[in-house]
Amino acid sequence: MNKYEFRDFIDEEIAKIDNLTPHKIVEELNKYIIGQDNAKKAVAIALRNRWRRQKVDEQLKDEIYPNNIILIGPTGVGKTEIARRLAKITGAPFIKVEASKFTEVGYVGKDVESMIRELVEIAVHIVKDKLRKQNAEKISKIVEDKILDILIPPKPKTNDDALLDKDTYEFTREKFRKKLQNGELDDKEIEYETNPSFKMPQIDGMQVIGPISLDDLDNNIQEIFEGLMPKKRKKIKGTVKEIRDIITNEESERSIDKDYVNKLAIKLVETSGIVFIDEIDKIANNGNNRANGIDVSREGVQRDLLPIVEGTTVNTKYGSVKTDYILFIAAGAFHVSKPSDLIPELQGRFPIRVELNSLSEDDFVKILTQPENALLKQYKALLKTEGIEIDFDKDAIREISRIAALVNEQVENIGARRLHTILSNLLDEYLFNAPDFIKKRKIKITKDEVNKKLEGIVKDKDLSKYIL
Repeated sequence: MNKYEFRDFIDEEIAKIDNLTPHKIVEELNKYIIGQDNAKKAVAIALRNRWRRQKVDEQLKDEIYPNNIILIGPTGVGKTEIARRLAKITGAPFIKVEASKFTEVGYVGKDVESMIRELVEIAVHIVKDKLRKQNAEKISKIVEDKILDILIPPKPKTNDDALLDKDTYEFTREKFRKKLQNGELDDKEIEYETNPSFKMPQIDGMQVIGPISLDDLDNNIQEIFEGLMPKKRKKIKGTVKEIRDIITNEESERSIDKDYVNKLAIKLVETSGIVFIDEIDKIANNGNNRANGIDVSREGVQRDLLPIVEGTTVNTKYGSVKTDYILFIAAGAFHVSKPSDLIPELQGRFPIRVELNSLSEDDFVKILTQPENALLKQYKALLKTEGIEIDFDKDAIREISRIAALVNEQVENIGARRLHTILSNLLDEYLFNAPDFIKKRKIKITKDEVNKKLEGIVKDKDLSKYIL
């Protein structure tokens, strides 16, 4: 690795958003998320500001911190999807965690630093995949040669015809190489000697309290034992195709410098990492909770979370990670509490607050039809695999949307997730009977069929609570 490659890697990651202006980021989000323009605008600015920060002079760059965001709104309106799509646009390391799963230091459970350790794990995989792709051509040649060595092992030369034997061997080898490249030998069974990774036995009932997680401890012990235990070779049998995958994985790992990967992954997390903290309202203490002494550790979790969001150094098995420039996006419904119920210091680390709107009937119509991953497109694709073309007329789509909005009002507002339950009930017979008992290749879903299937459930509110 030359001395410029590390900087080049980071520059490539920053270059991914060179052309992603805030307006273009919103356009990308519009392909998958309906409405919520204010939230899209806020995250688009936050993402572009990361690119802008990298272009600022070094002296001032360290003083520019990300403006973390709180998304406020009921479930199913797009909070998580906005953050997830934002990460996919850039290819940045992204992790979604639930604030309610964390416990205060000293209690049994997940500590808040685990989110950073898991984020680094994700970054390591991203870096490894990138380096594997860079080395793919070189690795492919090594794999080919190893398989050819198995198929045509060189014979020892014991006579004066060594030169002739060599020419014949090379000719045969190249002939088999072409067959291998064309996939003609994929089903041929061969034997390969591999080096399986040493696995530590699992220790049940073990808990670790403090800065080192159980997972990290297991991994560190395993690495120690891998270094001490002798490398054992194991012979395995399989098709050429199966063995090729095994050798490719081995050579990919061998071609990667772990220290280099770790260094890149940490830098990638520090400059581009995104942490989405869901259910942050569940750790807010409103007046009633304080009075009744409910969940006394909630404020403790907030205080543990504060230095992570504010900027600290977290020790991981890959190295130390500074969290100062990681973008944190929090979300919560805030039905029984409000953002001001969070401790003041934590409120200050989330200066941007955006309220997301509840979804209307018109929004449901758009959600069903417009996004690239629209629900109706998904069901059409699923049934198409059975040779069945299913279509929904406009009135049927409107009726499904009307029912979804009505049930959300009457029972519980779960946003767009209501569409999943309604479509599942509407199409369950088609999904169950295909392909055995459905002879029609083309099916049209009408408004009348929607009403016939769902009318009884919608009218019976008690039944709706359990089914829809």
